[in-house]
Amino acid sequence: MADSNTTLSTDLMPYARPLGMKIVSAEKDGITAELQVTEALCTTGKIMHGGAIMTVADTLGAMAAFLNLPEGAAGTTTIESKTNFMRAAPVGSTVHAETSPLHVGRRTSVWQTTLRLDNGKTVAVVTQSQMVL
Repeated sequence: MADSNTTLSTDLMPYARPLGMKIVSAEKDGITAELQVTEALCTTGKIMHGGAIMTVADTLGAMAAFLNLPEGAAGTTTIESKTNFMRAAPVGSTVHAETSPLHVGRRTSVWQTTLRLDNGKTVAVVTQSQMVL
């Protein structure tokens, strides 16, 4: 099992690095992060691209699953992901993401990530399943 004091960052995930995401806290029972919506993360209308939103959630879900791996497990991989988009995150805004467990088992774990704006309004909710390798 991974130590909950393990320092996690996007340095281990090259695809997630361009997000500029900052991990605020990382524990077995959840991870929080924040990021500025830059123009590079936007689609038309200067709003955060859905793929960037999903990248944030997948990155945090994978990190949380990693922290909960049973002894002897090699790693984790996403096997399912569903996103509900609620509202836009405009360029220049800060997005706060919180990942929490819905289920942590020996072979799978299920994580829910909620992304919110500074005003607390929900941008998206992502539920994903991770398989233990």
